[in-house]
Amino acid sequence: MSRWTLVITTIIGCYLLKLAGYLVPARALDHPRMRRLVELLPVALLAALVVVEALANGRRLQFDGPRLAGFAAAALAVWRRAPFLVVVVLAGVTAALLRLA
Repeated sequence: MSRWTLVITTIIGCYLLKLAGYLVPARALDHPRMRRLVELLPVALLAALVVVEALANGRRLQFDGPRLAGFAAAALAVWRRAPFLVVVVLAGVTAALLRLA
């Protein structure tokens, strides 16, 4: 399968998934348990992506000191409720400075 076939298939799949979301009846989303799930799902997916990017290199776990320090600095900034841009810059600067040393 060529890359373009994969890209086009992914585009079509994403569009159909979005279209399916519009077909879900509103009363199905009004249930409190479902509403809570819908609110927490993006947060869980983003957290999983951040952890994978911080700890993985390809298909292996790699505990890279500067990367973990940047992750820790970002986690501390999020815990202290820093703005998103500050979190990203702090993580990048922390990792960059440790790589220079």
